[in-house]
This record gives sequence, structure tokens and C-alpha cells, in this order.
Amino acid sequence: MTLATSPALVEVPEGTSINTILADRVARSGDEALIERRDAPDGPWIKVSASQFEDEVLAVARGLVARGIKAGDRVAIMSRTRYEWTLLDFAIWAAGAGAVPVYETSSAEQVQWILSDSDVRLIVVETAAHAETVKQVRSALPSLEDILVLDEDAVLDLRKAGTNLSAGIVAERRDAVRRDDLATVIYTSGSTGRPKGVELTHGNFAHLTMNAAVGIPELLRAENARTLLFLPLAHVFARFVEVATIAGQAVLGHAPDIKNLVADLGTFRPTYLLAVPRVFEKVYNSAEQKASSGLKAKIFAWSARVAEDYSRALDVPAGPGGALKVQHAIADRLVYSKLKATMGGQLSWAVSGGAPLGDRLGHFFRGACVTILEGYGLTETTAPTSVNLPGKIVMGSVGPAFFGTDVSIADDGEVLLRGPHIFRGYRNQPELTREAFVDGWFRTGDIGRLDEHNHLHITGRKKEIIVTAGGKNVAPAVLEDRMRAHPIVSQVVVVGDQRPFIGALVTLDAEMLPGWCAANGLPKLSVSEARVHERVLAELDKVVAQANEAVSKAESIRKIMVLDLDFTEANGYLTPSIKVKRSKVIADFAGTIDALYGAPAPAASSQAAATR
Repeated sequence: MTLATSPALVEVPEGTSINTILADRVARSGDEALIERRDAPDGPWIKVSASQFEDEVLAVARGLVARGIKAGDRVAIMSRTRYEWTLLDFAIWAAGAGAVPVYETSSAEQVQWILSDSDVRLIVVETAAHAETVKQVRSALPSLEDILVLDEDAVLDLRKAGTNLSAGIVAERRDAVRRDDLATVIYTSGSTGRPKGVELTHGNFAHLTMNAAVGIPELLRAENARTLLFLPLAHVFARFVEVATIAGQAVLGHAPDIKNLVADLGTFRPTYLLAVPRVFEKVYNSAEQKASSGLKAKIFAWSARVAEDYSRALDVPAGPGGALKVQHAIADRLVYSKLKATMGGQLSWAVSGGAPLGDRLGHFFRGACVTILEGYGLTETTAPTSVNLPGKIVMGSVGPAFFGTDVSIADDGEVLLRGPHIFRGYRNQPELTREAFVDGWFRTGDIGRLDEHNHLHITGRKKEIIVTAGGKNVAPAVLEDRMRAHPIVSQVVVVGDQRPFIGALVTLDAEMLPGWCAANGLPKLSVSEARVHERVLAELDKVVAQANEAVSKAESIRKIMVLDLDFTEANGYLTPSIKVKRSKVIADFAGTIDALYGAPAPAASSQAAATR
């Protein structure tokens, strides 16, 4: 068993809670901005001071108490990422209750399971459509007393409800919350089976956020630090940053519509962001596509090489040489400065999680405009359990153990974790909770290794390891991640369990396809046309060959099938956190996979695939 440990920078006393984190920020910041909010998509950013936010939190908390919410009750939130979600989170905590996040894209069946399993008494939804979703299953939710709608003045109604309630009652509730009390129940997005309710305490959040504020001051305590939150607040990663921003000294903003993200970045001007690798892939691919032909394409390709060379040079003692510095300065004027401008002009740092980023993108962005700190965590670890730190970056790794965390690699390669940020258990599933731990260590289900710097490298999921007919163990993630880096590739599912060789199902990115076609002298192709077009298939052959460079011959992809659809949340093949539901894909496309390996082709359908 291999072990790496990192001492905590801040110890969390028993009386600490997320409520005390806000109170401490109010004491530090007072009338300084804590949040900037918008009342309209194209409206101005309006300053909300720390004191103003606390006053509004307490007013909404009084409304919750007036409506009968008791200490220890659960209140659900179903909404996009917006100011009111953060307000409700802190109001629920101030009332001594637990918050239950629900993805705004959830089906009625998913809503029923989450609200019933967590025994929710009140749900606040964003829209009337969300309310209708809840009403479809309300007869199966005896504990649910009411549905409030943000777009129908839910916050104002709560404030009014608490007008005649003594402020002292909420103060007592808030002050009574302790480190080990339940803060939230977050349901895993369910890439396999029914979602599990992960119970996270105030202490879990307090440990991570208070240590992050001290340990990563470049992000959370820098002068004019600000971040724009656009990932779903139903996800643990976004909830961590929501609290960490307040634990630090940064200003928080919300971007509810990803379609307006570029415009929002330009007006909010964040200094740090959190995102998933797909966001950085899209930024890179879009920039490359804008310089799609002729001299512009050559300049972008040259600038990308310079950025990667410059970043790699930062990792050696001598640093970038004089000639490389000159090239970098020229590339900055020609390309990097424009890329910086699209992200608001002030962005210096980003944190990436959820999937591997890849060396190429990591080096490009660090060399061009923004240093991406790749990290690793799960819902059960309250988000980050390891992360690269400024000045301690090892590209391709997910960094050293986070402050106060122990990381161990079991004999079979599984990553085991221990620390104050580990969840207290799965709701209503004691047997599953017991199975998740071994000798006090949390079993992540991920396969990894520790390098000579004690940085963690994640190589795959234990349950996703493919064993070929020849007995070769293959981790699909490295192949899938490399292929997804190409602009026209949307999703990849590597297959080959008990098969003679490794294959893959590939979907095309309909958004990026037109630009790629134009840059390559092709007419505009639909996905149906592109999946059988000789030039597209030849390009995918190159993508496969490049991905195969990362693995042995026995692990390499020999054949692919290009599907006539993409995997999306709407069609049930992606989770809300953009993870492929591998088991569902393999089950639903069993016939297609059989065809890839030479079995009789399935009956013709809209899900037919082209072979290459």
C-alpha cells in the first residue's frame, strides 16, 4: 500500500459551521462586495455587500421557520445556477435545516426519488414548469408540504412570512448548528442505477473551504478576486466553490444560462473559474476554428506550439529561453490576448475537475493565458481531495493530497482516501455505507498511482476496466479523453470486454462540425452525412491513431463505429454532470457493438452506425 499525506493548515473547532464561515466573512468585509447579482440577463451587475447578504439570508431564514421548518428538516432547491440558490442555501443552513439540491433537468421520477428518500418538507423551484414536474409526483410525497416558485416571488413571500417572527429565534437556530450536523444531501447523478444520497456535514465543507482559503490564496484571497459560477449548483463542485468563495475574500457571481457565458465573462471579468475539461476543449476548439484557414490557421497553430513549449519550459530550472520569450510575446499580441479577452481579460486561474484535462490542453492554456489547476474529487469527498497548487503543478496529475487528506493506493490500484472532508454515509443505506469503507479508508472505485512528487494520477474506474478475450486489462478513460479532444468528436465509449480487440463507439459534435467542414474544403454536412463521409472517417482514423500512442498495441483501438446521434442528457445517455452512462450505452447499443465485432447486423434503426 502506497501512502501520501498532507497536513491540515486549519483545524475546524466543533462549533464551526457554514453559518460561522459567513459570519466571519461579514466581520471581515462588512460593506464590501460579497456577491454581484443581475436582475436581467443583460442588466448591470449589482453589488451585494457581506452585511446586506447576511441580512437577506436571515430574513429568508425567518420565513422558513415561520412556515414550520424545524432544525434538522430538509428543504430542496430545483433551479439553474443563480443568486437565489446561494441565498436559499445559506438561509436553509441559518434555519438549522439541510439543503437538498435537485438538477433543474430532473425528470418527475428522479424528483420523486430524491424528495422521498430525503424526506423533504418544502421545495423551492425556479419555474412554473419545474413546479408542474413536482406536482406530477406529489401524491407519492406525503412529507412535502409546499412548492414555492422563484419566478413567482418565492423569496419575497418567504421574507414576508418571517416579518413578525423574532430575529432571536433564527439567531438561536443558526448558532446551535455544529460541525457534525447535516448540511446537505447530494444525490449522485446516477451513471449507474438509482442515485445515492450522499450526506455531507457542515464540518466537511468547513474543513475544505477554510483550508482552501489559506492554502490557495492566489485564488481566494488575491486582490480583486472574483469568480463567475456557471456549473450547476446541484453538483458538489459548484457548492464547494460557493462556500469557499465566502470563506476567502472573493466576490461571487452567477451565470444561469451557458449560452450567454462569453458575454457574462466579458462583463463580470472573473479572476478565477471552475469548470470541467469539456469547457476548455470547447474554448480551444472554437478559437482554432475561428482561425480556420490560410495565414490565420498557420499563426494559431504556431502560437499553440509556442504556448505548449513555453509552459513546458516553466517546469525546468532554467525556465523559458530568450528566443522562446520573444516568440511568446509575439504570440500573445497575435492570439493569446484575444483569447484572454473572450474570458473577461482578468482570468489568471481555473480549477478543472470531473474528468482528465490532458497534458496538451493544460500546457496550452498555461502558456497562453490561464493556469488550470487540475484536481480530483467525488460527491463523497465534498469535492476536491487532491489538486495541483500554484507553484506545485505536475501536468497530467490531479495534484497532491489536499490539506488534511491522506491518499493511499491499495494493492489492486484502487485510490483510498481519509480525512475530515469524507461524507458521513449514504442516506438510508447503512450496508452500502459500510461497503464504501475498509479499515477507515473510503474506497473511491477509481484506479490511480502516486508519482515521485506524491502527486496523484487517476487512470480509470475500477468498474470500467475492460478485460479482453486475451486477458488484457484496459482502462478506457485515457483513450476516450484523447479522442474527445478533437473538435468534431463529442463522446467516445471504448468497448471490448471479452472481445478479441478494443473498439469504440463515437458520436460527432454537431456544433463544431460545420466549422471543421468549412476549414477542410467540405460542404456543410449533417451528422448523418458526416458519419459516412470518407474525409470525416479518414480524420477519425487519425484521431484513433493519436489516441493509441498513449497505450500498448494490445490496448489500442482497432475499430470504431460512428453513431447517428449524440449522447445527451435529454436522451438519457449523459448525467447532469456530463458523464456518459456507460452501462446504458453498452446495453442499448449491444447490437451495434456486435456488428463492430462481426456479428450479424441488427435491424435497421435510427441508431444504426457506420463502420470504419
